[in-house]
Amino acid sequence: MTTSSARLVIAGLSGDSGKTIASLSILTALRERGHSVSVFKKGPDYIDPAWLSLLTDTACRSLDTYMVDPEVVVESFALHASSSDISVIEGNRGIFDGRDASGTHSTARLAKLLQAPVVLVVDAAKSTRTVAAIVKGCVDFDPDLKIAGVILNRVAGERHRKVLCDSIERYCGLPVLGAIPNLGDDSTLIPGRHLGLITPSEYECSGRLRTRLREIAEEFLDVEGIVAVSRSAGSIPCPAVDPPRASPASVKIGYFKDSVFTFYYPENLEALEAHGAQLVPVSSLADQALPEVDALYIGGGFPETHAEQLVRNRTLMTAVKEQALMGLPIYAECGGLIYLARSLRCGDVVYPMAGLLPVDLDFHRKPVGHGYTSVRVDAPNPFYPVGTSFRGHEFHYSGLADGPRDAESCMKIESGVGVGGARDGLVRSNTLACYTHLHASGVKIWASAMVSRAGENAARRRDRGAESNGTNG
Repeated sequence: MTTSSARLVIAGLSGDSGKTIASLSILTALRERGHSVSVFKKGPDYIDPAWLSLLTDTACRSLDTYMVDPEVVVESFALHASSSDISVIEGNRGIFDGRDASGTHSTARLAKLLQAPVVLVVDAAKSTRTVAAIVKGCVDFDPDLKIAGVILNRVAGERHRKVLCDSIERYCGLPVLGAIPNLGDDSTLIPGRHLGLITPSEYECSGRLRTRLREIAEEFLDVEGIVAVSRSAGSIPCPAVDPPRASPASVKIGYFKDSVFTFYYPENLEALEAHGAQLVPVSSLADQALPEVDALYIGGGFPETHAEQLVRNRTLMTAVKEQALMGLPIYAECGGLIYLARSLRCGDVVYPMAGLLPVDLDFHRKPVGHGYTSVRVDAPNPFYPVGTSFRGHEFHYSGLADGPRDAESCMKIESGVGVGGARDGLVRSNTLACYTHLHASGVKIWASAMVSRAGENAARRRDRGAESNGTNG
């Protein structure tokens, strides 16, 4: 089986080159023209995919060849692209930036894997003809990569635009498919903070944002030219893949879902459902009690920016700790680890957290851990057999104040930072908390283990209930 669906990659020369605004503007314009779209993000990432999902009303899928086997990445793309007219894949960092000097796991490698043409977004501020030299360098750097057009960003005016376009078309032989001016501090666009953009759950101007993105596309982008590029994509072989089907629900797994905790890959939640979990959303801010669930999944997010609000809901923190000590299986990633810690220091303020894990955290101005991770499980824990190895990623500004000395850990960090001291995966009772984020398509044991532990917990609760009823009788 092959797929030749229309698709393109929006790539840049670096981070903060304007890829996300260009991608969102293109997607808004495509939908205005009646095209159905599927949307993807070169991973690892949570925030940009959330914006891409919001503006397209569909789940953005992360495509990452480090965390997930390339064959599975192609399968995922083909499956989710099959029902749309056009697929847009937003790259990350610079187009050739990968894990090493060979560009392994880069946006360029992904584009070649998917046989997708590339539109290169270039920040043209304070440059003219030099931009053509940079673009020409990218074209020649990897002749197997199909760079099919350029979108210019931060263009100063008409004269600037004309010199840029003439230079790129003359020396590179590429069409300029857009020239976006310097939008400055346009209040209708998306503000950022320490991890990049804020999350959609904290943004209240989505209507104005849609309008502004539509204006950007109509005024500054050649949308029809971009559509033509997407239709020049080559065919890629891929197996016939059926959409995953959820098994009948046999257990209930809660997961924190609110403006604090938003970092979940769709595939992770879908994998839990496919293995028989009914997902129960829990608000760390509003819910005063933990619903009756058989296990709990606490993903990443921004507990550091919501610490005061979280602390106000002490009732839920206490309930989570009590349930954990009674054996509730909990899997926590990054923000979830922070929530379960003893305390979090932000500047001069120390916030008491749930207190399940005997660790104190400090929030730093610069990232403590940032990038891909590789871990090997070397001690007993609720979810992974000893000897399991897997790949993930981390991006955290917090770290343990005194290292992991007082807490049991089950993972050796072979690449990355984790909790420090080449360790990750703090364990207490049936809880496992780590800074490493995983993608369920790359760690297939994870979802089945979550559902299995949830089933065991449900059985224990039933047994306790039966014993209680027998005693009362």
